[in-house]
Parts: sequence; structure tokens; C-alpha cells
Amino acid sequence: MDLRVDSADDTRRRIALRAMKTRATGLLIVAAIIFVVARIFYGDHSWLGYVQAAAEGAMVGGLADWFAVTALFRHPLGIPIPHTALVPTRKAQLGEALGEFVEENFLSTPVIADKLRSAELTRRASDWVARPGNAATLARHASAGLAGAAGVLRDESVQGAIEQGLVGWMRRVQLAPLTGRAIEIATAQGRHTELVDAGMRGVLRFLDEHREDLRGRFGRKSPWWVPETIDDRIFDKLFDGLRGFLTEVSETPGHEFRAYLDIRVAELATRLRSDPDLIARGEALKAEVLSHPAVRRWTGSLWADLKVGLNRQAGDPSSELRRRIESEAVSLGHLLAADPELREKVDRWLESVLIYAVEEQRHQAGELIASTVARWDPNDASNRIELAVGRDLQFIRINGTVVGGLAGLAIYAVGQLIG
Repeated sequence: MDLRVDSADDTRRRIALRAMKTRATGLLIVAAIIFVVARIFYGDHSWLGYVQAAAEGAMVGGLADWFAVTALFRHPLGIPIPHTALVPTRKAQLGEALGEFVEENFLSTPVIADKLRSAELTRRASDWVARPGNAATLARHASAGLAGAAGVLRDESVQGAIEQGLVGWMRRVQLAPLTGRAIEIATAQGRHTELVDAGMRGVLRFLDEHREDLRGRFGRKSPWWVPETIDDRIFDKLFDGLRGFLTEVSETPGHEFRAYLDIRVAELATRLRSDPDLIARGEALKAEVLSHPAVRRWTGSLWADLKVGLNRQAGDPSSELRRRIESEAVSLGHLLAADPELREKVDRWLESVLIYAVEEQRHQAGELIASTVARWDPNDASNRIELAVGRDLQFIRINGTVVGGLAGLAIYAVGQLIG
């Protein structure tokens, strides 16, 4: 795997690493110069022995730490000394160790559970939703997500699923008993009374609006030899009688015709649920309707209309979809904020779900890290790792030079005291 493309951050790290290397190497050179000067003038000034010992210790410490830091990433001075260039030569083992380390120490159940409990996800979510504008942001992203999900689904598959589910359910459910049950529910406790009233008012309005048309039809059906005045009187009698009867039924809640209708409707509901002939006829009618091409076109248009509606509403801040999501999010946030017991239940549920997901995938995460590191180019991987941590490692060289100098000075001083 090629990792050679530098980002702006990589460039900054490379400059910082080069600067730290220069400082560490410069300090080592300064120690060497001091050692040479002290060695030259030691005979004239005995106290320079302390300086020489300190400089000598600094050189030893600096060189030892330079070797240790360099050996991690390459062979020192290009010499293939055993157990050097550890990163490029043992890259695969390092990747496996890193994967196991992450798997055991970051993706373990106790660590995840402790982090989730301390995070208080539900409380934070309710607080976040309560802040102005956040619920609208959530609604925007959620609606866009729904529209995006609808866009990537294959229309043929979704339409087939809708047709199979909807039409299949309709084929399994018997039409006549379902209709009978619907009638029973609609007429229970007189709930159909308003429907009857509306029907009566509709018939009366139809009669009033089409009186002349009905009179013409009556005249065309009457024998030619009957005088028109007689037709008018007969029609008026029939029309006024029918209208009066319907008006009486409409204005009288306890009218006997209403009771008759109730009896007939109840009988129809019972027959629809129990009469084999009616049930068979209902199934035949249902099968004929469901096999019609228009039904397939209708089920296909459901998904197309849904997609268009989702796309339109996702982009409209005032749409019903976004307003409904925003409203439900705010309501849920207030409910969670006011009910600690509910928050605890939701937190436990989230914890169990996330822990299950982590437990199922933690080994795959370790394998992903190991396989990714194994695919890296050895030298380029070494350079990248050095780029990430090398600046801090240069402090080891600086500290080694300083500590070595102090150690050399201390050893020389002790030697002088003993001697």
C-alpha cells in the first residue's frame, strides 16, 4: 500500500521532526566539542577534568539514545546490525500486536460499558434536542437520510415487495367477513346515524337539484295518450310523497324506517360473516379485482409517489415530514428529561445493543488493523510512524545527552573523592 502522499499536517510534522533532530544532533556535537577542548587544556586546569567527564558522559548517553531511536526505524549508518530497523522488518508482527492491543484494551466489554455509563447518552441527547434549532437540524438530516435511502433502493425490488406484501395480504384475508366486521364496528352504539342523516340530506338535495330532469324522464316513460297535465299531477304526487317521506325520516331519529334499516344492516353484517355463498362471491370478486392490471399499476405507483413525496418534503423546511420529525424529537427529549427511570431504561438498552455489536465485531476490528498494517510498504510505513512519533523520540536523545553528562560528572566526582 502506497502512503507517500503528504498532507499539510504531514508537511508540518516533517519540518518539526527535522528541527528536533537538528537540536538533538547539535547538542551531541556541542558535547563533543567541549570534550575536545577540555581534553586539550586539561593539563593546565585540573578542574577541566570535571568538564571532560561530563562531556564524555553526554556523548556516550547521546550516542546510545541516538542508536536506540534510529534502530526503531532503520539500520544505524546503513549497517544491518541484528535487531535494528524494527518497524520495517517486523511490521506484520507489530500490526498483529497493535490489533490485539486495541481489541483487548479498547474494545473489551468492561471498557465499553464503563464509557457508555459515564457518557449518559440519553441525558445528553435530551439536552441537545432541547437547545433551539437542534430539533430542526435533526429533522433536516433525518428527512434527507430517508430520501437518500429511498433513492439508492432498486425500484423494481421495492415495488415487488410492496405488491407481494399488500396484494398477498389482501389475498389471504377474506373480503366478506372483513366487510361484515367493518359494518358491525361502524354501526355499534349508533355510530352510523350521522352517515344515514348525511345520506338522506344528499338524496333530498339531489331530488331538489334534478326535479326538472326527473320530470322529463317521467314524461318520456308515460303513454303518449296520457295528457301532460295528468303526468304533472302524478309526478308531483310521487315526487312530493317521496321527498316528504325522506324529510320525515331525516328529521325523526326514532323513525320506523331507521329501525328497519338497522335490522337489515345487522342481518347483512351477519350474513357476510357466516353465509358461505356470500363469502365465496366476495372471494371471487376480490380475485377478479386483484388480477386486474390497474391494481399492479396502482401498487407500482405507491413507491414512485412515496419517493417523490420524500424528496419534496425533505427539501422543504415547512413540510409535514420535517415538522413531524421535529415535533416528535422535541416531545421525546422532554419526556426523557422529565423521567429519570425512562432514561435509565433507554441507557441500558443502548448499552446492551452497543456492547453486543462491539462483541460481534471486535475481533474483525483487530484483524482489520493487522491486515492494513501488513499491506503497508515497509520503508514508507517506517517513515510514516517516525513522522507521527519521531519528534517526541528526539527528546529521548536530548534527555540521554543531558543525563549522560550528569552521570559522567557524578562518577568522576565520586572517583576524585575516593582517590
